[in-house]
This record gives sequence, structure tokens and C-alpha cells, in this order.
Amino acid sequence: MKSFKLSALIVLGAMGLKSQAQNVPAISLPLGGNAYSSLHQDAERSLSNQGIVNWSNPNEYFTAYFRVGKPGTLVISLSEKPVIEGRGTLEFSINNQPKKVNFDESRSFDGKIGEWTIKDTGYVAIAIKGINKSGAKFPSIPSLILSGTATEGKTAYVKNNEGNFFHWGRRGPSVHLNYLQPENVNAEWYYNEVTVPKGEDILGSYFMACGFGEGYFGMQVNSPTERHILFSVWSPFNTDDPKSIPESHKIKMLKKGESVHTGEFGNEGAGGQSYLNYMWKTGNTYKFLLHGVPGNDSITTYTAYFFAPEMNKWKLIASFTRPQTKTYLKRFHSFLENFSPVQGDLSRKVLFNNQWICDDRGKWTELNSARFTTDNTGAKGYRMDYQGGIDQGSFYLKNGGFFNNYTSPRKIFNRNATGKKPEIEFSKLP
Repeated sequence: MKSFKLSALIVLGAMGLKSQAQNVPAISLPLGGNAYSSLHQDAERSLSNQGIVNWSNPNEYFTAYFRVGKPGTLVISLSEKPVIEGRGTLEFSINNQPKKVNFDESRSFDGKIGEWTIKDTGYVAIAIKGINKSGAKFPSIPSLILSGTATEGKTAYVKNNEGNFFHWGRRGPSVHLNYLQPENVNAEWYYNEVTVPKGEDILGSYFMACGFGEGYFGMQVNSPTERHILFSVWSPFNTDDPKSIPESHKIKMLKKGESVHTGEFGNEGAGGQSYLNYMWKTGNTYKFLLHGVPGNDSITTYTAYFFAPEMNKWKLIASFTRPQTKTYLKRFHSFLENFSPVQGDLSRKVLFNNQWICDDRGKWTELNSARFTTDNTGAKGYRMDYQGGIDQGSFYLKNGGFFNNYTSPRKIFNRNATGKKPEIEFSKLP
């Protein structure tokens, strides 16, 4: 009798587990926010918010990503028959295990693509390749339906385009170092050193060295032939449109360095912007110096200087005044971001070292503690390919590329103090 009861309990338990697994809803993975073209071109024609469309190039393929928190089976299907001209064959592959699927305009389609075994937690890459087509285009695919035991745990992917998150999600998570500073310090100067390791200078990267309460200062990769040393100050007027800023709230330029471009910026706040075209090199260490001092008339002046080892001298980038503001420098931080959505499947990394501030009396203080944070893309759990910490004595940040090991946000890191305060004669700066 006991044996019968035990067997019944085992059967009922198994049925309960099976029922629970069957109740896990399938995941709709929108390709508009989770896929990338192999071409990595800014003017993408074949990948839009509607997914894969207008795909005609047989040499182009796509990769969609999502993260699983549990190993198991993964079943991929389509919710509806894709739009196709005539006939076509696509190959869907995970971990080099391909499955070919034939599509025919004149025949019905049961929706199933295939089933795979996912052996570990972390990111799963689904490659989609065009094998052949009778018409001008391969099938259009808006999304993939994911089910199976591998989807029962915690998953990470861009769920929808609310808040324009197909754009932000494909860019990947921005990551920050928020430097811990002593209280009651009138910081006039802020110094940081930046090194981008070889191979980490991915197009669309912004390695921001000297972030402060009212702006930021760092270096970018803008194209294969163009790189910027960028310094921007936000207007106190809250807008994304620089043309709407009233005269009383505009950022004014006092001076700029040789060959420096100046103007306005928008879309992520608005204000004054300056940049120098300079082909900085990976592996070299560049120095950034920011001066911020309040005036007597509620106007604060910010001035940025850049030191490249190739030039072996400090170069003025620009000096701006910010109205409605009376403050010394504060909220010191650095960040790493990708501003090109087509490059979000590529990883990048940067080292920051030897951070110092100098007060209004000329006293230098080293900043060797920082709190790691991520942006809303990471906070919402849409992307988890973010890292920060200590590497070879420097702080580092890393993002993009769908790597598996991530750093818990808000963790504090402490690097060893160098004790090497900057040797700068302020009076001789340009």
C-alpha cells in the first residue's frame, strides 16, 4: 500500500512539473531589437523595427541573441508564414548545428523551425542564413517564437519597442564608473588617464573620461578615418532641441583650440559642443584635464585640455560658460557607450587610471574608489553584457558583444593608489 502511494505521488509530481513547464508562455523575440546584420552598415535596408525585410544579398546573414538562465531544450518556430516571393530556403543555426527550412509561397507552413539542446546558461546566438531563393528576396521574418525548458528560467532580451528600445537595446548597455569623492571640496580641476587596448576601438564607441555634473569630455571612434576628442556642456534649459533654448540659458564659447570644431548638440539634452579630429591610437595613454570655476554672476566656466603622447603637450579643446550655474566641479564619473546600433553585437573595453581632483587652494586628492553602474537598458534586464572593475591596476569598463560574465550594478571597486599626482603648470596651459 505504501509502495502504491509513493508511486502515485511520484506520478502526480511528475505530472505537476510537466504541467508547470507547459504553462510557461512562449517568448516572442522581435528581430528589430535583438538581431544584427553581418554587414554592420549604418544605412541598413534589410533590418528594421519590423525585423528582417528586403533581404536580397546572399552574402548577408543575421544573428539574433537572447540570454537564458537555465539549460534545456529550445524550440524555435514562427508565429505566421513569412512573406516570400516564390520559394526560398533559410538555414537556422545554434552552436554550429544548422537546420534548413524550405518556404514556398504556394504552400502552407506549420511554423516549426527546429529544436536544439542548450547545454549552459548565458547568451544564445541564432544565425539566420539565406541558402537559395527563386525570387528577388529571401523571406521576411519579424520575430522568432522561443519555447522549451531553456526558456523557463530568467531570460534577457529586448521585449518591445516601447521607449524606442529597439534603438537603445541594439546599441547595448552603457556602463559607468562613479568616482567616490571627499565631501566639502571645492574641486576646480579634474584629471583622468584613458587607454583603449588594441582591438577594442570599435566603430561607434565613446570612451568618456571626465564626466561631471554639467557635461562630459572624452574620445570617440566616429568612422574608419575619423576620431573625435569631444567636450560638451549641457544647457540648464531642459530640452533635446538646441534651437528652443532661450538666449538667457545658452552655452557660450569663450575660446577654442586650433582645428577644434564648435557648435550645438541635441537629442540627449542640449547645449554647447566642441570636438577635435584626432586619430588617437590604441595602446597609448591619453590625459584629460577639466577646469571648472564659478563666477560672481551665476555663471560657471568650463575649460577642457587634452594631452596626447604623440604631441607631448597640452592642447586646448574649448572653454564654455554655463548660465544659471554657480558651482565647482562635482559628480565625477567616466562611461563607455556605443552610439551606433549596428555595432551593438561587438564588444569594446577601456581602461581608466590615475584619477585626481585639485581644489581651489591647489591641493590634489586622488580618487581611487568607484561605483559601477549601467543604464536603463541594463537596469530593465534587456541586455546583461556589461562589466566593470579592476584590470592591471586600472579601472575598466566593458560592454556589448553578448558575453556571459556580467558585473553586479552598484558594486564598488578600489584600485591601488598611485600617489603620482599630475605635474601640470596651470599658468602655462593654452
